Amino acid sequence: MRSLADVQPQIALGALDGRYRPVVAPLVDHLSEAALNRERVHVEVEWLIHLTDQGVVPDVRRLTADEQAQLRAVVEEFGPDEIAELAQIERETVHDVKAVEYFLKRRLERIVGADAAGLGELIHFGCTSEDINNTSYALMVKGAVEQVWLPKAQALVEQVSGMARELRDVPMLAHTHGQPATPTTMGKELAVLTYRLRRQLRRIGQQDYLGKLNGATGTYGAHSAALPSVEWPEVSRGFIEGPLGLTWNPLTTQIESHDWQAELYADMARFNRILHNLCTDVWSYISLGYFAQVRGQGTVGSSTMPHKVNPIRFENAEANLEVSNALLDVLASTLVTSRLQRDLTDSSMQRNIGTAFGHSLLALDNASRGLAGLDAVPTAMAADLESNWEVLGEPIQSAMRALGAQGVSGMEQPYERLKELTRGRRITGDDLREFVQGLGLPADVEKRFVEMTPQSYVGLAPSLVDYLDRD
Repeated sequence: MRSLADVQPQIALGALDGRYRPVVAPLVDHLSEAALNRERVHVEVEWLIHLTDQGVVPDVRRLTADEQAQLRAVVEEFGPDEIAELAQIERETVHDVKAVEYFLKRRLERIVGADAAGLGELIHFGCTSEDINNTSYALMVKGAVEQVWLPKAQALVEQVSGMARELRDVPMLAHTHGQPATPTTMGKELAVLTYRLRRQLRRIGQQDYLGKLNGATGTYGAHSAALPSVEWPEVSRGFIEGPLGLTWNPLTTQIESHDWQAELYADMARFNRILHNLCTDVWSYISLGYFAQVRGQGTVGSSTMPHKVNPIRFENAEANLEVSNALLDVLASTLVTSRLQRDLTDSSMQRNIGTAFGHSLLALDNASRGLAGLDAVPTAMAADLESNWEVLGEPIQSAMRALGAQGVSGMEQPYERLKELTRGRRITGDDLREFVQGLGLPADVEKRFVEMTPQSYVGLAPSLVDYLDRD
């Protein structure tokens, strides 16, 4: 049998780079190996410009505006040729960050000519690899969240919010423990999920992305040994907060502690879990007939049963959310630990960030497409309500309790009397009205409950949806 590993172009091993590539492709610009190398080049370029601009090293000239522009263009134009060249250098160095240093020295020689030898020594000056890597990852993750994942998540939440508003007045039988319960509205239930998802997005949107540049064990040892008169913490802070636009971490070992990543991934995982809850609830509403799925012409629900329309978008989303959370959880739990001043577990672990984001992004896409294919079926919800008049036992016994507390006679044991009427059996509207009329309620209260139906017993559910506009 021919090996598929030999087929050209190469066949993707994973689903994200194969079947689902079009959906997750925007993340490649932020979380791929090539994106990591581009950010490393970016950080090294900005560090060189920062050192020369600030006059950190005596008797070293500043780079001209044109030279700075040409160096930054190396980052902007980073593409296939640069990726291949870096790969070739790394085969020689067997060290990815050192390969970036040598790559940039070549570019610097083309840009500044005779001064390249002196200026080139300031590329990677005082840095350990982790100074470059931690800031590169912070920039990568920041870009992936703010430019790709967060906009997609916000769009989905607004989609759910729009459905909540549209269905705010549509009454629906609730199910607690899978049993008929106090009616609500479909809009209110979707508003609950919207509110939960929004809270997590606010936390994610306020995330700090930390970075450090302080040498091999976080002491500025090489920096201060080479140039003892320089206020290196302030130089580092100015670099991290200035050209990189990150939050400065003043106290680290060789690595930036990654606590911010753990915080972010925990919040993303929580968002994923709430979205998973939405998917399972909507799946259940579809199975109850409360939503009808609108299929495109020619699509197939089942290979053998022509009548079937399967809720595959929500099932796909569930599976991808579970994969994403498995990765986000292990990232959050392992990245906060590093043996003594450094070990390399974080290096391997962080290479899975793109996969974690990719499965979440794929889930967002599937959930959005699934929701877009739904039509509410108010008649099905109304039919379930009509079959469950016993849910009105709750408001009647509650009113009797209030009346009894106010001294109205004949209101004894309201819960027990309604339990005897409704527990374990179905009743009709006529049954309930006959029961109400025999309770001896005040005329206005009796009239209210005689006129009440399961469809009208939704409390404040419709108006609660309006809290989405105050959120």
